Amino acid sequence: MFILIVVVFILSFYKLDYYIMKPGNAYDVSRFVSVQNGDQNDEGSFSLMTVSMATATPITYAIAYFKEFEEIMEMNQVRQEEEDEKEYSVRQLTLMSDSQFNAMYVAFKKAKLPYTVNYHGITVLNILSGGAADGKLEPGDEIVEVDGKVINRADDLTKVLGLKKENEEVHFVISREDQLIDQSLSMKTIPGTDRVGIGITYSEKKTIQTEPRVNANTEDIGGPSAGLMLTLEILNQIVDKDITKGYTIAGTGEMNEDGSIGRIGGIEKKVVAANEDGMEIFFAPDDEITEEMRVHNPSIQSNYEAAVKTAKKIGTKMKIIPVKTIDDALEYIEQLPEKG
Repeated sequence: MFILIVVVFILSFYKLDYYIMKPGNAYDVSRFVSVQNGDQNDEGSFSLMTVSMATATPITYAIAYFKEFEEIMEMNQVRQEEEDEKEYSVRQLTLMSDSQFNAMYVAFKKAKLPYTVNYHGITVLNILSGGAADGKLEPGDEIVEVDGKVINRADDLTKVLGLKKENEEVHFVISREDQLIDQSLSMKTIPGTDRVGIGITYSEKKTIQTEPRVNANTEDIGGPSAGLMLTLEILNQIVDKDITKGYTIAGTGEMNEDGSIGRIGGIEKKVVAANEDGMEIFFAPDDEITEEMRVHNPSIQSNYEAAVKTAKKIGTKMKIIPVKTIDDALEYIEQLPEKG
C-alpha cells in the first residue's frame, strides 16, 4: 500500500521539464477595465482569451499526449534562453503591463482624448549567466541611477553604458521590493558576443495618465496577448456608443503603440475556448510570415490561418476575422448590422 501511495504521488505531483498548454476561458474585459464615468450599458461584450499553462506531471503529460488541443511544450519553447522561472514570471507580467499601456495609448489617441506619458526607469527581465550583472542584479530590479545619472528611458541607459570600457566599474542604484540598493559591477564582454556590456535584457517602465482616468486590474493575466481586446473595451467605454453592436466578440493579439496587432502563441486553444464559451466573432492577428521564418519552421502558419483551420476542425459557427491593425477590427464592427 505504501508503495502504491508513493507511485500515485509521483505520477500526480512530480514536475517534469515540460509545460502543458490547453484551452482556457473567455473573460469579459469589462471585469478588468473601467473608465471613470465611462459607458458600460452595452448589450454585447469584448472578451479576452486565455490559455491554461502548467508544468507537466507524469499524469498530465499522458493525458495531454492523447488530447488534440492540449500541447506538450519543452521548456525552451516557453522560456527564453537561460531564463529561469522567476525571470519568466517577471517577463510575462512586464509584457502584460506594456500591453495595458499600449491599449490605453492607442485607445485615447484614436478617440482624440488627452493623455500624458511618463517614464520611470528600466525593469530588468533576464540576466545572462557569466555576464557582468550575474549575481549583482535580479529579475524585477528597477534601474534608477547609473553613475549618479537618473535613468528614465532606455536611451538614458544606452548612452551611459555605451561610454564604458571593459573592466570599468559602474555604480547602480536599483529599486528592489520597494527598497533602494547600491550595487557596483565591472563591465564585461557579453557572453556569446564581442560587445562589452552588463549582460541583461530589460524593458522601459512607463505609465500613462489619461482624462478620463482608466482603472485596470490585469495583474493576474500574463503576457501581451490581451492587448487588442483591452484596446477595444477602453474605446467602448470612452466613446458614447455601443461599439459591440450587441455581439459577443472575442479575440487575441498584442497591441503595438502604432496600432498594429502582433502575433501571439496558443491561438488554436483560444479558438476552442471561445467557441466553448459561446462567442460569435473572433479576431485573429493576420501576421506576416517571412521567408526566414519558414526556413526555421516550414510548417509555420499565420495566427489567422491557424485559427481558421481550428474553427473548421471543431465545426464552429463563430466567425474568424483577420486583423492587422486596430482599424481593421473597428471597421469590421462598424459594417455589422445592429444585433436585434
